[in-house]
Amino acid sequence: MKPLAIFRHAPGEGPGYLAEVLNRRDIPYALIRVDQGDAMPKSASDYAGLVFMGGPMSVNDPLPWIPQSLALIREAREADLPVLGHCLGGQLISKALGGTVGPNPVTEIGWGMVEAVPGAASRDWLKGLPDRFEVFHWHGETFTIPDGASPLLTGPFCRHQGFVIGQTLALQCHIEMTARMIDLWAGSPAGRALLASPSVQTADSMRDDASHKLAALHQIADILYARWLAALCA
Repeated sequence: MKPLAIFRHAPGEGPGYLAEVLNRRDIPYALIRVDQGDAMPKSASDYAGLVFMGGPMSVNDPLPWIPQSLALIREAREADLPVLGHCLGGQLISKALGGTVGPNPVTEIGWGMVEAVPGAASRDWLKGLPDRFEVFHWHGETFTIPDGASPLLTGPFCRHQGFVIGQTLALQCHIEMTARMIDLWAGSPAGRALLASPSVQTADSMRDDASHKLAALHQIADILYARWLAALCA
């Protein structure tokens, strides 16, 4: 099997729990450290699928790797290769497929609920999950749903939390979190400076009962990742 390509855009926003899932399944992957200047692939066809992680930048920033990422996503979609995006990664997918990315009405940070958008997509992709469940958030921008895609998840502070099109899954929220990532993000200067609001948790609130919340999040991630990975074995 060709490896998956996992694109990391910041040192603290790597594959996280997804790496654990892939290792358990003996699925090979190559970590492309965009933040360290690793060369971008020349073609999506060198990989079994593409995975784009989060990052503090905007997809609208004039960064040289963003047009390359958009081109790889479009190439993968045309070849029906699976593509997965988390937060910034979901925004890259939206923009690549004709959507737009701009400010969310509010900044959304910390643990918060999302719910399934009724329809065939949620019945397929969210089978085995409750209608509402808790995930992690850290974003100030959001995406629109591209033409031809089906909305998957929504939330009280961000309308578009996920969509699917073919074997492509774009998420605004984070399901890849680990205990180390929670500590790292909460302990960053940005995390320590957070002031509580209805859509923002403080660093202490993020850490509160994190082990229990992460256990539940990983059950959610197991189901979503398994559905996405099914395309590799089709």
